[in-house]
Amino acid sequence: MTDVTAMTATQIAGLVATGAASAVEVTQAHLDRIAAVDGRVNAFLHVDTEGALAAARDIDARRAAGEELGPLAGVPVAVKDVLTTKGVPTTVGSKILEGWRPPYDSTIVQRLRAAGTVMLGKTNMDEFAMGSSTEYSAYGPSRNPWDTDRIPGGSGGGSAAALAAYEAPLAIGSDTGGSIRQPGAVTGTVGAKPTYGGTSRYGLVAFSSSLDTPGPCARTVLDAALLHAAIGGHDPRDSTSIPAPVPDVVAAAKLGATGDLSGVRLGIVTEFGGEGAEPGVTAAFNEAVDTLTKLGAEIVEISCPHFRYALPAYYLIAPSECSSNLARFDGVRFGLRTGDDGNRSLEEVMSLTREAGFGPEVKRRIMLGTYALSSGYYDAYYGQAQKVRTLITRDFTAAFERVDALISPTTPFVAFPLGARTSDPYQMYLADLFTIPSNLYGGPGISVPCGLSEGLPVGLQVMAPTMADDRMYRVAAALESAVGTLTPPTM
Repeated sequence: MTDVTAMTATQIAGLVATGAASAVEVTQAHLDRIAAVDGRVNAFLHVDTEGALAAARDIDARRAAGEELGPLAGVPVAVKDVLTTKGVPTTVGSKILEGWRPPYDSTIVQRLRAAGTVMLGKTNMDEFAMGSSTEYSAYGPSRNPWDTDRIPGGSGGGSAAALAAYEAPLAIGSDTGGSIRQPGAVTGTVGAKPTYGGTSRYGLVAFSSSLDTPGPCARTVLDAALLHAAIGGHDPRDSTSIPAPVPDVVAAAKLGATGDLSGVRLGIVTEFGGEGAEPGVTAAFNEAVDTLTKLGAEIVEISCPHFRYALPAYYLIAPSECSSNLARFDGVRFGLRTGDDGNRSLEEVMSLTREAGFGPEVKRRIMLGTYALSSGYYDAYYGQAQKVRTLITRDFTAAFERVDALISPTTPFVAFPLGARTSDPYQMYLADLFTIPSNLYGGPGISVPCGLSEGLPVGLQVMAPTMADDRMYRVAAALESAVGTLTPPTM
């Protein structure tokens, strides 16, 4: 059998559908690949071998019985460890939830199972999704398959690394400030953040409730669109879920793959031009813009004057919501419990548990958020940040009256060496400089490979209006049709 680990999800689904390969064979091939390379990559926190093979056998049995299955039936998928999985460990990359096995599946995981995908396991991440490099995982950093001495992005570096290392053809991530798109950019894969509310947060361990957005990760735009269609849509169990169907992202990706962008207007954000992107990143982006022009797109400059305040506003809003959400991890109801020797008060046990269970970045953001919400400072910090968020939303609204979508580099720089930025939080936070505005606005964004700089991948970001996710897929697929996909040299 041809090496299925090198195939796209669409190709694998076709093999399974025609009987050229069984779901069990496909799953075993990926499990073997994980066993062979994950010691160098550390993309997975837990590999569910028995569960994956059982799910694959079920798909094969249903196919043999003549049951009509979905377009991704039999395709393996890796799931970021921020989504609850019944009976399978969910740690969120933290010691405070080490060994916790949830009693229920998140909506995203339920929909993955319903679509007939085969869950391989849970992927590594920055603790509680707080980070841009996956170096803040309590279980060690993931590594970039392009250069294993470099970061794979964050917080969802495990999912992106699993794709780039050919350990899985599909993966799920979550994007609070760029945690799907930024890892996609630095690993040469595709990462899409849907419209906020377009995918369910039920069963997603919360970091920042007004920003968290689960979404698809893949090696091609069409694969990402197929996964998006499978997991998206209204969920009555999520109060922020949009009661509307998912735009036809699959049709949009197929239309874009024809390479025709005639009639499409794309805006380049003026304010991102002077933000210190590396010369190689700027050069790759400019080449991609020329390519989009040749495909028929009209390119215009668009000013979004308040985007320059997105980073500080985000680092007040997100930590404030994190401070509230993480209060539930008290050592009483679930997870780690430290210092309960019968001689300490509940408050002492809670303090010792949090001291032992939370890592340094999580503690830093809890303290930032608690301060921003404290009496006397709420209006000066959190309140002001929310006003900036409104101004950024207005910038997007005005921009989309002139253009169909906005484009930018996904990140200011390529994958940096492990350890290069951990001692300087501000430099780490800059990784999400171009992705954060979409989260504050709530609109969709996608990162698609657009070239190389210093032999490392560069991503181009497409940002679209809320509930116009199909637009970003069309543009991304068109660029992919001209540029092609990227293959890591080291794996």
